[in-house]
Amino acid sequence: MLKSLLCFFISSLCVPTPAQAGGDFMAYEELRGVIEQLERDKVYAPGELDTLFAEVARDEGVLKAIARPAEGTKEWRDYRPIFMTQERVQKGVAFWQQHAAVIARAEQTYGVPGEMIVAILGVETRYGANKGRNRVVDALATLGFDYPPRAPFFRKELREFLVLAKENKLDPLSTYGSYAGAMGYPQFMPSSWRNLAVDFDGDGRRDLIDNPVDAIGSIANYFKANGWKTGEPVVARAQIINQDYDSILHKDLGTNSTLEQIARKGLVPREPGTYLASAPASAIRLQGDNGGEFWLAFTNFYVITKYNRSLLYAMAAWQLSEELKVAYAQALAQPAQPALPDATLPAAPATPALPPAVTPAAAPAA
Repeated sequence: MLKSLLCFFISSLCVPTPAQAGGDFMAYEELRGVIEQLERDKVYAPGELDTLFAEVARDEGVLKAIARPAEGTKEWRDYRPIFMTQERVQKGVAFWQQHAAVIARAEQTYGVPGEMIVAILGVETRYGANKGRNRVVDALATLGFDYPPRAPFFRKELREFLVLAKENKLDPLSTYGSYAGAMGYPQFMPSSWRNLAVDFDGDGRRDLIDNPVDAIGSIANYFKANGWKTGEPVVARAQIINQDYDSILHKDLGTNSTLEQIARKGLVPREPGTYLASAPASAIRLQGDNGGEFWLAFTNFYVITKYNRSLLYAMAAWQLSEELKVAYAQALAQPAQPALPDATLPAAPATPALPPAVTPAAAPAA
């Protein structure tokens, strides 16, 4: 899923962009194909979409934004401080406290930890404070018709959005989201909204724009549907034990090895704990404040990349979730404390609790 992570890089105010003169795509053959298909499917009446697209405008800012996402232009040392701040943790704890019963129900229903649900909301929209400033129909049309590298994907999402608008009674001309067309608290793309959003409060609607309860349940359902394994590790900091590790480092979005195989090449878990030597994993390198950081990424780590296809995004979401878990437990145990000034959190190579298995020392070395 593509998200509005960097609205604040594009504009100092995350407010809707001004209305543009419309009709920019009316002569496009591809638009005519979209309209005719939706009319044949009886989603829209003849002429209805012509009237709509007469007001749809090309958004040049969208084309500029998609060409320079932070995930593709920043190293980990620069990306991490965007999300790992005291303010984001404190606001996350406040959101968690406000919706504690709902988050606990989502965790029990879908098996996804509450801290991960809250972290996604924190990374995506600052817990609903920044849901995007681009008119969704403009963004999707711009990318679907005038951005050849990903045009098929965005044309599909444009069709999905137009169907979603009918299903959920959304006004396409007044629905705002990210520069990529993602919407609401969780920044779901239209296809994800239609396929994976849930009515978690039972009011008969799946509302991700104004209803945090549905957003909480929908994020948990998204993770479960994409293979989240309850109780299993996400990622662990690694240490170097011999110099063959370069050959095992992996940049693709999925596990390609096991802990045993990675250990033979020179990387093992840094923190004490127990791990399955046969556990699917990949070794990854991120450029941190002190050079290379090495991590062992498990299946659940790559489930996070289904939300946003970036190793940096997944690591930021996981580390924020770990900070939130600690801070929330402290908040439950202590009286409320005065808010601290915002600051970047120090890098913390903490490793989550893991199931019993083979200890790192038992993994074969070269």
